[in-house]
Amino acid sequence: MGEELVRVRVFIDGRVQGVAYRFYAEKYASRLAVTGWVRNLVDGRVEILAEGSSESIATFLDRLKEGPSLARVDRFDVRHEPPTGEFRDFRIAFTNE
Repeated sequence: MGEELVRVRVFIDGRVQGVAYRFYAEKYASRLAVTGWVRNLVDGRVEILAEGSSESIATFLDRLKEGPSLARVDRFDVRHEPPTGEFRDFRIAFTNE
């Protein structure tokens, strides 16, 4: 009946910390009804875990490849995982790592 849920884990490398990349991801996730989270990693990358329809996820990934104006995406690693439907919204995860 509804479109199948898709789940991706994305690792983004480049100038992606300190340039509002997480807030950019959160904004587009909300617009596209994508759920999950985004966080900075201690190695300078950003990690995103996202679920949504295949169309929403495809559009979301296109936006993430662009990033906000001050960002520079050098590497974009997408890994598909089995969807769980565990998320209600999309959040910025602040870690103490």
